[in-house]
Amino acid sequence: MASAFDPSAITECDREPIHIPGAIQPHGLLLVVDAAGQVIGGAGDIETRLAAEWRGRNLAELIGEPEVAALLAGDMVTNLRGRDETFTATAHRVAPYLLVELEPVSAASLPAPLLLSRLSRAGDALGQTSSLREVCERAATAFRTLTGFDRVMIYRFLDDGTGVVMAEAAAPGLGSFLNHHFPASDVPKQARALYIRNRVRVIPDVGYTPAPLRSAATSLRELDLSDAALRSVSPIHVQYLRNMGVAASASVSIVKDELLWGLVACHNATPRQLPYDIRLACEALAGGLARQVRAKDEAEYYRERIRLRASEDIVLARLGPERSLDSLLSTAGEELVHMMRAGGFAAVRGGEMLRVGTTPDPAGLAALADWLDARTLAQPFATDALPAAFPPAEAFQAIGSGVLAARVAGDVPIFLMWFRPETLEEVKWAGDPHKDTALAPGEMLTPRASFESWGQQVRGRSRAWALGDVESAGRLARSIFDLRQFHRVQALNQELQASNAENEQLLRQKDLLMREVGHRVQNSLQLVSAFLAMQGRGADEPGVRAQLDEARNRISAVALVHRRLYADERVETVDLGRYLEDLVAELKSSMDDAWRAHITLDAAPVLISADRAVHVGLVLTELVINANKYAYGGAAGPISIGLEQHRASFRLIVADHGKGRTDARSGFGSRMLAAMVERLGGTLQETDNNPGLRIILAAPIVS
Repeated sequence: MASAFDPSAITECDREPIHIPGAIQPHGLLLVVDAAGQVIGGAGDIETRLAAEWRGRNLAELIGEPEVAALLAGDMVTNLRGRDETFTATAHRVAPYLLVELEPVSAASLPAPLLLSRLSRAGDALGQTSSLREVCERAATAFRTLTGFDRVMIYRFLDDGTGVVMAEAAAPGLGSFLNHHFPASDVPKQARALYIRNRVRVIPDVGYTPAPLRSAATSLRELDLSDAALRSVSPIHVQYLRNMGVAASASVSIVKDELLWGLVACHNATPRQLPYDIRLACEALAGGLARQVRAKDEAEYYRERIRLRASEDIVLARLGPERSLDSLLSTAGEELVHMMRAGGFAAVRGGEMLRVGTTPDPAGLAALADWLDARTLAQPFATDALPAAFPPAEAFQAIGSGVLAARVAGDVPIFLMWFRPETLEEVKWAGDPHKDTALAPGEMLTPRASFESWGQQVRGRSRAWALGDVESAGRLARSIFDLRQFHRVQALNQELQASNAENEQLLRQKDLLMREVGHRVQNSLQLVSAFLAMQGRGADEPGVRAQLDEARNRISAVALVHRRLYADERVETVDLGRYLEDLVAELKSSMDDAWRAHITLDAAPVLISADRAVHVGLVLTELVINANKYAYGGAAGPISIGLEQHRASFRLIVADHGKGRTDARSGFGSRMLAAMVERLGGTLQETDNNPGLRIILAAPIVS
C-alpha cells in the first residue's frame, strides 16, 4: 500500500501533550486525593453535583468508608449517591495521588443478564467465521448493536502507519467509509500509545467545554491523565470529529500480541453516552475480536506454510549428488515459479542466467544482481515496490514490481530471484492525504477539513510477499548451498585421498587451534572473574565489594554467551529459541539451587543471524541478573521468559512478580542494555506485571 503523505509532516501532531490536558470532560467529576486521604483538587461541577464543601475533606467523609475501601481494592462502585444523581465511581493511582472518577449512571445501561447474553452471542458469531474480512464484518455489527452508535467501523493499521476501514455497520442513509484509507497523521504516535494503555475512549458530546483541574494548594497543570476515562481530549481531535459531522464518538482498541492492530471507531450524529458497564463489555468483545484476528492470521500462515513445504518437497526431491545446479533449475523451474505464486523466476551466477516465466531481460537481471550483491544479503530480500528501492527497475516494473531474492553464498554467489508483476490499484482515501499536513513556521496545528472520497492510482507495486514466502526462499537457498558444499566436499575428498596423512594432520591442528582459542578466551574470562572475586573479598567498603561482585556477574554472563555460541555447529544462522534454551540452562546452573525451579522459558523457533543472537543473549542475561538481584530482595522467585515472532520481528519478554520498577536498576547494566538494544535496532519497554515488572525487547529479525 503506497503511503501518500510525508512522514515529517506529522511530527507536530506527535508532540502534542495529550496526556496532560489539565481538564476533563464535564459529564463527570474528578477528585484528586493525596496520600493522607484528603481531597486536594478536582474538576467538574463538584459543588452542585456532589458537595458544596469538598476541598480539604477526607475522601471517606465525602463519599463513604465502604466506597473508599472498594475503590482502594480496585473495584468500581456502582451506586454512589450525589446530590441529585447516582454515580459510578472508579479509581487509579498517579503517584503520589489517587484519582477518583465519578460518572453519572445512565439510563442506557443494560441489566447484567442481557449484557452477558449479547456478549455471548457476539462471541459465538465471531467464532463462526472463516476469514478475517468476515470476522471484521460481524464485529462491526456486534459493536453497533452493543453501543447503539450510528456508525461503527473496524479500522486496521497497516505496516506504513496508514489505516484502512476493513468493515462498517451504519444506519441507513449514511455515506460509507468502507475500504477507505486514512493517513498516519490522523492517529498520532502518542495517541496510539494511549490506545494500548487505555483501551476504551469516549467523547459523549464533542461540543463540550473542558472542565479545568482546580486546586487551592497544589498545581495540577502537569497531572498525568493518561488512564482517566474523563480526560479532556485534544482540541485538534475534537475539530477533526466536527469536520466529519460527528457529535459523539467512542474508540475501542484492538490489541493483538500487545501491539495496536486497529480500532473499533464508533460515531454518532447526536450526543450519546456510553455507560461504564457497556464500555467494559466493549473491551471484552474487543479482546475476543483480537483473539479471532490472531487465529485467522495464524491459520492463514500455517495453511500457506504447508503449501510451500509441499512445493519445497517437490523441488528438493531433485536435489541429489548426481544432479547439477543447472539441471535442478531447469527441471524444477516451473515448480519454483508456482510455489511463490510469482510471474517468473531467474537464477544468476556471474554471467550465467537461467530464466523461467516472465522476468526482466538479461541486462536488467544483471543490474539487479549487482545491486543485490552490493547489499551483502544475509537473509532473503523481499519488496513489493522494487522501483522505489532500485530506480532502474522502473524500466521493467510492469513485470517485476515485486522481487523476492535469496543469495546462495560461494566464490561466485548465486542469486535466486522471483518476480511479481505490477498490480494497478485504485486506492480510496477519506480526503486528499496530501493536503493540510505540513505546517509553516509559527502556524497553528489544525486538523484536515475534508473527508470526501479521493482516489489515487498506485503504480510500481505488486502483491506483497508473505513471511512464509521469505522463509521458504531462505530454506531453498540454504539447501542449494548445502548441495554446492556437498559437491565441493566430494572434490576435496578426492584430493584428500592423495595426501590423506598430511591433510588429517592439518585438520587436527586446526581443530586443536580452534579449541585452544576457545579455551584461552574462557580461561581469560575465568581469571578476570577470579581476580575480581579476590579483590571483593579483600575490599573493606561494602559499596566497593558490591561493585566488584556486579562486575564479576557481568564477566560470567559474557562467558556464558561465548561458551554457548562456540558450541553451536552453525555460526551463520542459529535458532534463537534453542540458543536461549541452552543459555537459560547455563544461567540456572550459575545460580543458587533455590532459583532453578523458578525460571521458566517458552521460546518459539526464530531463525536469526549469530551476531544478533549474541546481542539478544546478552540482553537476556542482563535482564535475568537484574531480576535475580532486585525483584525479590535477594530471595528466589518466579521469572518467566518468552520468545515469540511477529511477522519480521521478534519479542523477548522477561517478567517477574516482585517489587516492580526500582531506582536501583541503573549504571553499567543499563548502559550495556541500551547499547545492545541500539545495535539490534529495537526497543525496550517496561510495564507493570501486576505485580512485578514485565520487560519487552522488540526488534527486527534481520538487521
